[in-house]
Amino acid sequence: MLDALFNGARKCSLWLTWLGGILIVLSAFLVTLEVFLRKAFNVSLGGADEISGYAFGVATALALSFALFERAHIRVDALLGTIPKVLHPYINLMGLLLLTGFALVVVVMVWGMVGDTLDNGSRSITPMRVPLAIPQIPWLLGWMFFVFSGVLIALVAIRQHFRGDEAGVQNLIGVKSLDEQIEDETV
Repeated sequence: MLDALFNGARKCSLWLTWLGGILIVLSAFLVTLEVFLRKAFNVSLGGADEISGYAFGVATALALSFALFERAHIRVDALLGTIPKVLHPYINLMGLLLLTGFALVVVVMVWGMVGDTLDNGSRSITPMRVPLAIPQIPWLLGWMFFVFSGVLIALVAIRQHFRGDEAGVQNLIGVKSLDEQIEDETV
């Protein structure tokens, strides 16, 4: 069951990343159209910057989980080479749990913010007067899925560790080797 959940979450993270990418591309088209209309016809659509800001925030939150599954988050691992390899799985797990814990704090704070937004019917202070819940809810969902993914990856890594599969643990939460990074860049 854990494997099915893991694989499903991994696939879902890819789809969410694609959705976020589509949002970024659409906002780029919108900003391009805005610039063209201003230059050619001295006309503004108004709000392109606001919409693209929302799209960027949502797209980033939606892509966080995929980056976690792909071990693509930036890590400062300068000291990792000086620590015995036997401790690496524990350090990597601690790093994953700290990252997930930070994301959980963000989720709790954003949950409260979205609740306040819904209670007050808050809108942006721009001429568009966008109901702020529209961008905030998908942003919150992206962060929630990130926390879920972090916990799921940690559980699978712990299970792999107890099965004695340290290579499996490394493939889940370890730092990518130079060969893995090169392979990712060339694919």
